[in-house]
Amino acid sequence: MGLVAIIVGRFSRYLNSPYRQGTGASGARKWTGDYGENVAADWLRARNAKVLARNFKGRRGGEVDIVARKGRQLLFIEVKTRKKDAKIRGLSAVNRKKRSLIQRGANEWLRRLGSRDLPWRFDVIEVEVAEGEKPRVTRIENVFGNDAPPRKW
Repeated sequence: MGLVAIIVGRFSRYLNSPYRQGTGASGARKWTGDYGENVAADWLRARNAKVLARNFKGRRGGEVDIVARKGRQLLFIEVKTRKKDAKIRGLSAVNRKKRSLIQRGANEWLRRLGSRDLPWRFDVIEVEVAEGEKPRVTRIENVFGNDAPPRKW
């Protein structure tokens, strides 16, 4: 484990502090979503992944919450934050429409790199929060495969 991973894992305020709901009823959902993305980014760093971009939006549409690299592999990650008592799991919210947005964003990232000749996958990170408790993180790897037909650039 690298030094950065050890430091982030031990000292991240997002990973190690109890969740406290942000103020303002109108922005509560956005605040919770942003909080979950911060938790996910620190969680990845604590596992030796390098976060390359957050909230990446492709020129031709598409979006990816986090683009990261672990070794040589690129990770296109969708983050879903839910309250502990939520009726639906975060993974369930990644429907066909959402997958299409993520795939378009990933295609744009790969187009900018100028190559598809490196390993990559799509993951979902679920962040479960409850008032006064540390967040709980679950990563689901390769949720819908990278078998999308390659695009011509």
